[in-house]
Amino acid sequence: MDWQSLASELVRALRGKRSQAALSKRMRYRTNVLYAWESGRNAPTAAQLLDLAAQSGVDVRSALQQFFRVPPQGFGGASHDTEQTVLSFLTAVRGELPIAELSRQSGLSRFALTRIYKGHARAKAPEFLQLIEVCSHRLLDFVALLTDPAALPSVREAWRRQLARRETATRAPWSPAVVAALDLADYRALPRHDSVWLATRLGVDVEQVDQCLRLLAATEQIRFSGEHFEPSGIEAVELSEDRLLAKARREFWGRVAVERAKRSQGMSAYNVCGVSSDDLKRLKDLQREYLARARAIIAESSPVEAVALLQVHVIDLSSPGSVD
Repeated sequence: MDWQSLASELVRALRGKRSQAALSKRMRYRTNVLYAWESGRNAPTAAQLLDLAAQSGVDVRSALQQFFRVPPQGFGGASHDTEQTVLSFLTAVRGELPIAELSRQSGLSRFALTRIYKGHARAKAPEFLQLIEVCSHRLLDFVALLTDPAALPSVREAWRRQLARRETATRAPWSPAVVAALDLADYRALPRHDSVWLATRLGVDVEQVDQCLRLLAATEQIRFSGEHFEPSGIEAVELSEDRLLAKARREFWGRVAVERAKRSQGMSAYNVCGVSSDDLKRLKDLQREYLARARAIIAESSPVEAVALLQVHVIDLSSPGSVD
């Protein structure tokens, strides 16, 4: 990804039909900074990018809060101090990811990252966009909160693929499990692809497996090597930007978990308890921390010998009408 080009394209889209000079003046700059930002001669800071978005009619507070399904503790959205807003947002997106690992994945120096996260340096817009992607893998969802990603040449095709892959997750809910099963050492050891084998291993109908394979191949999430299907190495499909879709998927896998629990095919536990409101928030933070650590274990797990479903629920039983 050319982060500088993406930042320039985003500035251009936010400017719209207004002239560079007029908007620069409206933003109280003495020079035509919009020309420098769009041409790539200079890059705005992340705070300047958010200020530009606000000038373009974007409700920045709402956009930043909407990025998170449940805003992390300590993040309240935009503040009057845009620099503080940027720091708070980057900190929330980073979560527990160590600076050393963030440096390795982004290619940015530990020194530069430390200065940014301590508030000693201002993140430039290209760095800001890169950090969102590295920490969350949801940059396109963030961009979509500011403008239409289909209007940005740098990400237009990636956005089209992402929408298609999310449609696959809707039409074929077993597709994530099928992708995971293609990594099974036992599947790879087969002489050739066998949909019946996959269906038996996952405990679903072979028609469901074949539907998943067709849609996954059509959206380039898997490829056929001549003997086996194999994952294309792309990131998991993130659904949390669409709350109704994410809710539907959670309910689907919840039903799967209940069904498989009846067959005693997994480890499950529960604890019904009384806690304070503050401790309920702490439990929800612990849930997010657990899932983050689980993803790290999954990323390093080899060989793949099982397809697992992880579910963790923290539910306020005393507020049955609330949606979390």
